[in-house]
Amino acid sequence: MESIDFDDAILEPGWEEKIDFKAIETAVENMIIAVGEDPSRDGLKKTPMRVARMYAELFAGYRTDPVAVVNSAIFDVKYDEMVIVRDIEFYSLCEHHMLPFIGRAHVAYIPDGKVLGLSKIPRIVDMFARRLQVQERMTRQIADFLRDLLQPQGVAVVVEAMHLCSMMRGVKKHDARMTTSAMHGAFRANLATRQEFLDNISRGATQLRI
Repeated sequence: MESIDFDDAILEPGWEEKIDFKAIETAVENMIIAVGEDPSRDGLKKTPMRVARMYAELFAGYRTDPVAVVNSAIFDVKYDEMVIVRDIEFYSLCEHHMLPFIGRAHVAYIPDGKVLGLSKIPRIVDMFARRLQVQERMTRQIADFLRDLLQPQGVAVVVEAMHLCSMMRGVKKHDARMTTSAMHGAFRANLATRQEFLDNISRGATQLRI
């Protein structure tokens, strides 16, 4: 069985037993037949197995252990200025058509005595991205998780993404981007604080491309 390219250390124990790989393989084989292809030809023989393993990786967020993600990397620090981690790449799947949406997340918080290890914020983004999602919900989930975890003075999350469901089908608008935001605490209550965050993430920003 092929390995899954994801950090097993942050997955829940026994996660593999919770995935019905065979059911996914059967469904993919039936889909291949339904669109008029031959699942027994050389190029497609192993496709159902590959898709099943791929889904286990792309949907790993359902089985990610939040405690393992944070991994005790919360530190008591006397610091009360804005912390920003910007341009966090992510890949997710739209729950409506199961097509990818790809983009960047920008995350900020103002500590209230506790800070989080730098590498943990991208892991938190991945935890919520690796699920069947809508961008609006994912943005809110990241912000709510950090608020509940750190109890900071404020949290802000902005997510911008390009959705293949609107690029490949439907309206077919290749350059259309979607931007969503979620604000808590000082970022919601104080216009100057919110503007400082938005100015920081727009500074040096590059065009999002696929």
